Amino acid sequence: MATPLTDERTPLALVPPPAETPVFKDEPTGRPTWIESAKTVAETTNQIATLALLPHTVRGYRQLGRRWVERYHNHYPQLIADADQAVRDAAGDPNVAGTWKRKADDYRADYRQHRKAFLGKTAGVAAAVGGGVGFGAVTGSLWLDLLAGFGAWGLGAFHGRDRSQPGAEPMLVGPLGERDSGRVLGEADLVTALIKAGIISEAQRDETRLVGIIQPSGPGWAATVELPGGMKASSAISRAEELASALRVKKSQVEMHADCSEDGHEGRFVLWVASEANPYGSKPVPSPLLTADRLDFWQYGVPLGTDARGGRHILELVWCSILLGGLPDYGKSFLARLVAAAAALDPYMTVHVATGKAGPDWAATKQFAVSYVAGNTPAKILAFLDLLNELIADMQQIGERLEQLSEEHPEQCPEGKLTPELAKKWKRGLTLLIVDELQELLDAAAMMKIKTDDDPESKDRGRNGKDVLVETMARFVRVSRYAGGMGLFITQRPDATSVPTMLRDVCRKRACFRVKGAASSRMVLGDDAVAAGAAPHMLLDSQKGVVVLDQGGEEGHVTLRTDFMTIPEFREICLRGRQLRIDAGTLTGFAADYGKAGMEAATRKVLLDDCLAVLEADGVDRARTRRLLELLGASRPDRYQGLTEPDLQSRLREAGAGGTRKLGPLDGMANPNGYTREQLAEALSK
Repeated sequence: MATPLTDERTPLALVPPPAETPVFKDEPTGRPTWIESAKTVAETTNQIATLALLPHTVRGYRQLGRRWVERYHNHYPQLIADADQAVRDAAGDPNVAGTWKRKADDYRADYRQHRKAFLGKTAGVAAAVGGGVGFGAVTGSLWLDLLAGFGAWGLGAFHGRDRSQPGAEPMLVGPLGERDSGRVLGEADLVTALIKAGIISEAQRDETRLVGIIQPSGPGWAATVELPGGMKASSAISRAEELASALRVKKSQVEMHADCSEDGHEGRFVLWVASEANPYGSKPVPSPLLTADRLDFWQYGVPLGTDARGGRHILELVWCSILLGGLPDYGKSFLARLVAAAAALDPYMTVHVATGKAGPDWAATKQFAVSYVAGNTPAKILAFLDLLNELIADMQQIGERLEQLSEEHPEQCPEGKLTPELAKKWKRGLTLLIVDELQELLDAAAMMKIKTDDDPESKDRGRNGKDVLVETMARFVRVSRYAGGMGLFITQRPDATSVPTMLRDVCRKRACFRVKGAASSRMVLGDDAVAAGAAPHMLLDSQKGVVVLDQGGEEGHVTLRTDFMTIPEFREICLRGRQLRIDAGTLTGFAADYGKAGMEAATRKVLLDDCLAVLEADGVDRARTRRLLELLGASRPDRYQGLTEPDLQSRLREAGAGGTRKLGPLDGMANPNGYTREQLAEALSK
């Protein structure tokens, strides 16, 4: 029998095949390449250097070196170059050339002194540091050497640190270099900006030059630019926004106007660039009129406000009228109140007020105004027209007196105008007409027909009320100029309908707060002023209280922040003006009647208060007329001495208490007549 053979083979275990790794011809396998090793070493070295702030240290010493060079020169090379260029440009004018030559020599002398002093300071610091390090090396003081090394490392790292704010965008580097916006480094830099603004072309670079040098001016810098021949300054001024973009500043920081100096001409303009977005400031400046006891309008005018460079400005309004426009809530009323407040503090000045909308803005002028019209109803429009005609007649009467005087005593009015001396002699002062909400008056008048023919039997149905109103206001401005009259016309919607050209053209001075476009600026200030650089449409929304004032003469325009005065403060000045007129005997017209009504109302209130007080003191709630009169006489004999019962009844009736009432049983009488506490209190509350 056969025996089966045992299987002596060892069982096999399944092993996964090795992963296939691609092998390239020129690349060894099994270990990193030398390139990877170099990258690893570089990354590790960079991490160590970063941790040690070595990049900051290197950058810091580069910045310290640049800063040393800048302070060593201190802009003197640029000043000397500009002065030398000014000398060359002034060829043919010995006076101007001599002035700039002296400045150039002074700059060179100052530069030499500055370099000597600066090198001396540098040598002193270097000697101190070198001596300390040398002492440590010679004496073998390890701690001193370590301290010097760490100090040098820390100094560089501190000055090379990253100064950018978290999340801030990096500073843009444009053609004007790495510097603050709006700052230029010289004539070439500014000319480059003019080219980028489209004012001149690259081909005209060499024909464009600066008159003098770029110099600091208030919170900014100024330069006078002479354009190539054939170019007008007005064409450059019209591109102020483009120049602001080229300089990387806000449009409100740029001011441009024609050079009106003796050496100026049509191809030269003056540029001023503010160093901050709102150079006029945001803090209100109180008006100096708040603390003034009185004011001579002839001599001092109206303290108006402050320009961007800190200069104070006065509004000279004598011999002219002013038109004031702008968007609502940007400061028109504040400027108008300044004019009215100055007029209030001159007791010899007559003021007439007309507003197309009743409200609190002008209510305080009732205290001293000779005329006051508020509203835009047909009756108010006719009252305003009557006021204008009365003022025109008054101005013509002064003109007739001036005409007669010029024939008899021409030396007393050499210019044919009303003078302060004549005004004092004739016991009359200047005349101011304030017209607010002009657009409301004109819109209301446009819906009316006003008959201008005095003949009652005439078939003339009348003319458009707006045309009549505009013509009459313009006529007042024309006839009042030399007779001491002036007008202040205010509108808050500057367009062709609210600012008639006929009225604007006769107003020599014009002021405009922020408006939405150049068309509105021209509507208020006129084409010439806007072409000369007046740009209220470039004011920012945040610049409330900033106004562009066109002076109407060679002085051109100015942009300034007006002084601040609240309505309560304005009322206090108006009350002061009323008292000044009472003392001078010049309180007339509406204000005089308004004051009488106020005094009568106050007197009635005092009577009712006294009646209630004596009833309270006597512990009763009613009293017969005789008893009430006795109580009043005992309490205030200075007020009620000699007053009779019929007089008391009459005054209480005028005070609103009515007649006597039945009191019921009182003082032993069945039902006498008299007054109750309830009756008097009700009259007081009315």
